[in-house]
Amino acid sequence: MWDIPTSVLAKTLAWVVAIVVVGAGAAAAGYITGHYYPSASPSAVANSTLSILAAGSLRGQFVPLADLLVNETPGITAPTAAQNYEGSLDIVNGFTLHKTPADVAALADFRLAPQLLEPKYVHYEVAFGMTPEVLVYNPSIVAFDGINSSNWGWKLVNGVASSGLPFAVWNASTDPNGYNEIFSMELQGQLYNASNTSVFSHFYTDPPWKFAVPVSNPSVALPEPESAAATLIADDTVSALITYRSYAVANHLTYVSFNPIVGLDASNSTALADYHALSTTIQASTGGNTKVHAAPVVFAITVPLNAPNASLGLAFLHLLLSPQGSAILSVGSAFTPIYPGWWQATSPSPPPIPPVLAPDVGPMPGWAAALLT
Repeated sequence: MWDIPTSVLAKTLAWVVAIVVVGAGAAAAGYITGHYYPSASPSAVANSTLSILAAGSLRGQFVPLADLLVNETPGITAPTAAQNYEGSLDIVNGFTLHKTPADVAALADFRLAPQLLEPKYVHYEVAFGMTPEVLVYNPSIVAFDGINSSNWGWKLVNGVASSGLPFAVWNASTDPNGYNEIFSMELQGQLYNASNTSVFSHFYTDPPWKFAVPVSNPSVALPEPESAAATLIADDTVSALITYRSYAVANHLTYVSFNPIVGLDASNSTALADYHALSTTIQASTGGNTKVHAAPVVFAITVPLNAPNASLGLAFLHLLLSPQGSAILSVGSAFTPIYPGWWQATSPSPPPIPPVLAPDVGPMPGWAAALLT
């Protein structure tokens, strides 16, 4: 858990209380700039529980953000039981298959909400941060000595072989980190090993653009839930894994950074062309298969249409996009905050930006908007 700087707490009280009061008043009328919200009275907001549905890798940042909102705002609660952190594709399925209610929903791939949730479940999203993929490894394994952004591919292969501890692989059909792991392997081979499958093929079968299946040897590749990543390393269950820098920082794990293109942290024309050339196949919620292309890792958040306390959700978004929120996201260089946040809304009739978010958001850059179609 993060220790929130005193300066962050000190600057927060006045505007957080003000923003929730404004939201409560609007909720009493039932509308905020043309949007209907479920709350029927100010007390329904002021004495309510914030419910969060977010990517598992956001726990380290969202728990202290929620605590900050609660501690400085009378009558608001955000218990652990109301915060659910899981794979982003599982979150999508929660909305589409189970109608799961939440005041805020945050996903680890900014393409998911526009492509899979709009306009039935959400009307907009705000991209708020970027964090690259990194290789987390057990520093006690001698074969990892001297590992760096150029040699990590073959160091990983040697480290797994010498230690007898497998590499952890994630389910690409439930979490973007699963397909991002595949893309980082492909890109590492493409840039450094003269083959875009040289790293990937050691741990997966079939070409990377097909449905990726880990090799059948559990001493080489071990399928595991990403939520257990920190425990897997600490308990010597695996030797290494690929995850977001934000998760590695929040859990105090040893990691090596990738080349920005390999880490899906670049948005220049060269990187975007490399990303467009790569794809893998995952299982869709409908039961069929769908193709996913590589893209920069951009996290996004929204207030779903079924939010029990939509005004409280907006207050959380405003906090997330504030200097105080950015300070929490930035601890240990976990995230590179995006400010103003990138606003994207359903078309052809996009909703107006809620007034509370108007100072915090701006248009999505062209390269990012082009990836949503």
